[in-house]
Amino acid sequence: MTTADRVRDAVAAVTDPELRRPIGDLDMVRGIAVEGDVAQVAIVLTIAGCPAAQRIESDVRQAAASVPGIAEVVVDVGVMTPGERKALTEKLRDGRPARQMPFGPDSLTRVILVSSGKGGVGKSTVTANLAVALAEQGLSVGLVDADVHGFSIPGLLGIPAGTQPTRIDDLMLPPVAYGVKTISIGMFLRDGEAVVAWRGPMLHRTVTQFLTDVFFGDLDVLLIDMPPGTGDIAISIGQLLPHAEVLVVTTPQTAASEVAIRSGLVARQTGQRVIGVVENMAAFALPDGTVIDLFGAGGGAAVADALSEPGATVPLLASIPLSPALRTGGDAGVPVVIGEPADVAASTIVDLARTLAAQGRGLAGRSLPMSLS
Repeated sequence: MTTADRVRDAVAAVTDPELRRPIGDLDMVRGIAVEGDVAQVAIVLTIAGCPAAQRIESDVRQAAASVPGIAEVVVDVGVMTPGERKALTEKLRDGRPARQMPFGPDSLTRVILVSSGKGGVGKSTVTANLAVALAEQGLSVGLVDADVHGFSIPGLLGIPAGTQPTRIDDLMLPPVAYGVKTISIGMFLRDGEAVVAWRGPMLHRTVTQFLTDVFFGDLDVLLIDMPPGTGDIAISIGQLLPHAEVLVVTTPQTAASEVAIRSGLVARQTGQRVIGVVENMAAFALPDGTVIDLFGAGGGAAVADALSEPGATVPLLASIPLSPALRTGGDAGVPVVIGEPADVAASTIVDLARTLAAQGRGLAGRSLPMSLS
């Protein structure tokens, strides 16, 4: 191989931080020339004003400079033409028509809805930390904040206000936080702005766009933070993703657990499968060993028992104790599984992630990409 070939290979291996693919595979490398110990590298970005431009240029420069014999690197940065962007979006869709949902029954992505009967049980906090814990397990994770009226996922993951998805024609690239590709209506609103007077059709369209127009790439798991209750969005997602699995979050309190049961029953009516219950805000121990059950006890087990059927037991997968670190981490945008991994709430969520990761998703009933000769 010539030095120019080595430079090309090194540059082509640089990963686009938004698309999470090598820029060589994305046809972003335009030309490589080497004169003496100077490498001239020409690349193109997907759009003008690409938010990842500086990082890509820096990574390209570093990759080219790592080749033996190269002492200086000159990087020329351009922008794709409309035709090149169209070809790129078609490649990213992998042959699927525009606006077609990639998470249908034949998808290898495991879709898990995190639901609750009522608000205030810590469902979004559990979802955000679970997503990060799954990503820490080495899985490719996406997160849809479907709680349109009460969105909180961007703040819980520390995504700065004003951060928006990057658009490549009709595709949106979701911001990535702690390894989790995330989309929320909060990314499209001004700071402090609320979603008001949105009814069924608008809510359905928003959720549909999150599932069709956002390019998550190849995911192992897609988590969906559901709004509390059994309203329009629950019905829409039940229609769009009848094959999804459901994780029900409750507190130990009877008032919360009774409502959570209804949430699981409605999900089951759409064909979705309840895979387990998570009890949040459970009893916690003081330094002297005293156990405080602020919200009572037994709510999670009661929900699991009520949702179990003959031959289909619904387990209580985790009981997460009340934790100041879990709360402060959410307020600071640093999930407790990252900021305070030794905290008992963090270790409980990590154990939950390991349990879910070990389960995987069965292949029964799905067509596989193979043919018989």
